[in-house]
Amino acid sequence: MAGTLVALGLRAIRHVPKNAPLQASAAMSSYTRTLIGKREIVGFGFNGEPSYVDRADFPMPAIRWKEPTSDVQALREKEKGDWKNLSVEEKKALYRASFCQTFAEFKAPTGEWKSLIGISLIFVSGAIWVFYALKAFVYSPLPESFKEENREAQLRRIIDLQVNPVQGIASKWDYEKDDWKK
Repeated sequence: MAGTLVALGLRAIRHVPKNAPLQASAAMSSYTRTLIGKREIVGFGFNGEPSYVDRADFPMPAIRWKEPTSDVQALREKEKGDWKNLSVEEKKALYRASFCQTFAEFKAPTGEWKSLIGISLIFVSGAIWVFYALKAFVYSPLPESFKEENREAQLRRIIDLQVNPVQGIASKWDYEKDDWKK
C-alpha cells in the first residue's frame, strides 16, 4: 500500500550528473523526499521515479522497501564481506529490508476471480429478472401467427402455392406422395 502511494508521487529525479551518487539529495524535490522518507535510492526505477512497486516485469525498484535501521545497517556492513558468514535468517532480513514480497508472494493467486464471477452472476440474474418483468408487464402478447398450429398452416399454404419451387421449401416437398422428399 505504501509502495503505491509513493508511486503516485511527482517525477523527482531531474538532471543528475554522471558522477553523482544515487542518493543525491540535491536532485530530488523536497516533496519526493517527504514521500520516500529516509529510504535509500538504489537505482533508476520504473520511469525514472523514486518509487517502490512489486512488479514481475520490472523486478528492481528504485528505492528500498524499508527505511534503514541500526540492525539493517549492521547487516549491510556484514554483507560486504563473505556471504558464507551470513545465516539464512540474516539473508532473509536483508531481503525483507529491500523488498516487500517475494516473487512467489506477489504472483500467488488471490482468489479475486471468485468475487468477479459472483458479481457477474448477480448482474446476469438481475438481467433475467428484468427481462421476465418486462415480458410480463410491458410487452404485449405474441400475435396469433406465432402459435404452432398457425405456423403449420402457413407452411402448408406455402407448399400448396408452390412458393420458390426451385431452391426454396417447395423444392423439398414431394407433391406426388404429399410428403417431404427423402
